[in-house]
Amino acid sequence: MRDIPEASKGGAGQGGTGRPAIEVAGLSKRVADASGELTILHDVDFTVQPAETLALVGASGSGKSTLLGLLAGLDTPSSGKVVLDGTDIFALDEDGRAAFRKARLGFVFQSFQLLAHLNALENVMLPLELRGDGDARAKAEAMLGRVGLGSRLRHYPKYLSGGEQQRVALARAFVTEPPLLFADEPTGSLDAATGEAVIRLMFDLNRERGSTLVLVTHDPAMAARCGRILTISAGRLVA
Repeated sequence: MRDIPEASKGGAGQGGTGRPAIEVAGLSKRVADASGELTILHDVDFTVQPAETLALVGASGSGKSTLLGLLAGLDTPSSGKVVLDGTDIFALDEDGRAAFRKARLGFVFQSFQLLAHLNALENVMLPLELRGDGDARAKAEAMLGRVGLGSRLRHYPKYLSGGEQQRVALARAFVTEPPLLFADEPTGSLDAATGEAVIRLMFDLNRERGSTLVLVTHDPAMAARCGRILTISAGRLVA
């Protein structure tokens, strides 16, 4: 596995570096289909400052989730680059990108992505254990208490409601105090009341930790809570 470059290391927010948290330049994604080639993203450019909150909005199929996956290095672009906290993530190999994500990113998925064979506490401990944190249990217990699940530590995902599962997922994303947090439709699987509670919690946690938050959403109310909104239409950045 390649080491993470020194430029990518440091505390949450990278407030003293003077550089953007995220720089996207000429980012495009093309895939082959029955008609030849389909362009999902067209030459996207933008920057995000440390501790900024940004919403990516647009119709279904506009390319929002593809863009978020590229920002996280979960997919590779056809052209262009993504620089996170000074590191060009596509200059890293796959192992290097995985190491970067482990050290620097939190990710919240619409479908929670909890491991069914682990209880709530074990799910939240996992990213800490993967980076060798000797205080993983205490930190995970504290974070689950922060999201209101201190009495549900031993419950497995199948015994938790959708809102509880998403709160576990938020705890897992925030427990490592990542400087960068990405969220893909984090309330898309929840009813309105539960979704509102999860939204408030996510933004509260983000303010407390000063991380840079980029989220994909169809929800105008969630987008309005962000400091900036970018709209994607047919793979192009239009606002």
